[in-house]
Amino acid sequence: MNDRVARFCATFFHIGDLPLAPGTLASAAALGVAFLVHHSWPLYIAVGVFITVVGFLTAGRAEELSGKKDPGCIVIDEAAGIMVSFLFLPMTWPVMATGFFLFRAFDMFKTFPANKLEDMGGARGIMLDDIMAGIYTNIVLQVAVRIIGIA
Repeated sequence: MNDRVARFCATFFHIGDLPLAPGTLASAAALGVAFLVHHSWPLYIAVGVFITVVGFLTAGRAEELSGKKDPGCIVIDEAAGIMVSFLFLPMTWPVMATGFFLFRAFDMFKTFPANKLEDMGGARGIMLDDIMAGIYTNIVLQVAVRIIGIA
């Protein structure tokens, strides 16, 4: 794969190159994508899998090009994590707002086993900790929607 294409994808269309809060901005952009495709679960799953596969294929190369371990400009992992966060959930404003903030918190605090997944390094380490944050977020949201009724 061309290095420019790898970097373009890994930065989620250069959102990762923005100077302030690129991970948060990429999460917001991915939430927009999730909202646009949530009307069809097969489409949602296809888009989520596509983003995740592209992330695994490009994040490691973008990391090598940067010369840094898990550089902040690589944000496709946030996009993949957001897609996991909202899988099979209603895309209402309360759910989206709660899920967005939960995902960012889980992503920043790297609770076990996300912290161990990050240690794997390369594309796996970059991607898997955010996917785990998405799984944590999805579990909390499923409980909140089904038991507490936040939808």
